[in-house]
Amino acid sequence: MQRKWFQYWFNSPYYHILYQQRNDAEAEFFIDNLTKFLHPEVDSKMLDIACGKGRHSIYLNKKGFDVTGIDLSEQSIKYAKQFENNKLHFLVHDMRRLFYINYFDVALNLFTSFGYFDTEKEHVNALKTFRKCLKADGTLVVDYFNTEKIIRNLNHCEVKSLDGITFNITKNVVDGKIIKKINFDDKGKVFNFEERVQAFSFADFERMLSKAGMVIQKAFGSYLLDDFDESNSDRLILICKKA
Repeated sequence: MQRKWFQYWFNSPYYHILYQQRNDAEAEFFIDNLTKFLHPEVDSKMLDIACGKGRHSIYLNKKGFDVTGIDLSEQSIKYAKQFENNKLHFLVHDMRRLFYINYFDVALNLFTSFGYFDTEKEHVNALKTFRKCLKADGTLVVDYFNTEKIIRNLNHCEVKSLDGITFNITKNVVDGKIIKKINFDDKGKVFNFEERVQAFSFADFERMLSKAGMVIQKAFGSYLLDDFDESNSDRLILICKKA
């Protein structure tokens, strides 16, 4: 099977150079607000789906939860494993494949770590695996960008210089996907990567989650957990339960 863009890009050292300025304080602020809202038991089992290098997982574990982080990127999981303990584990795993059944109290898919696949069926199947991993009264949290605002304010061309590398970035909307092309050279070699993320709306998620046997209980629009507003919110944060 042909490898997809996310299998190359997320496993590249350049991905982590480009996004090195991601804000841990913002992530911790979000987790603090989320756990206040959800009130999970102290020993709750949590699954962080597409956990990257584990910043959300590590902080959730510090708050006392039993956390498993999964990600397709071998390099990210290799990095995250240095933080493992008896209540924090990291594994290389594809979110589309079944992972435990009726096991977790909370499953989290954070920071727009979804929308990567070619078809709606693949996305629905991924949501079905999220559902299956949850206990009967478990909660799924999906944190996505607010597509309407992103497209309205799309910065089509951008140049970023980081660690001696000049990244030339272009963004466009093509066939319902937000496509970011990332071009640069390093040590005499030219590199071309891209990100392709589906421009899913609230209605799209509502439909796909319904097909997956889940229902949205609450929609927030920022890490402050204020109400979602399709025109103005920065994020689309969905709190979901089994239907």
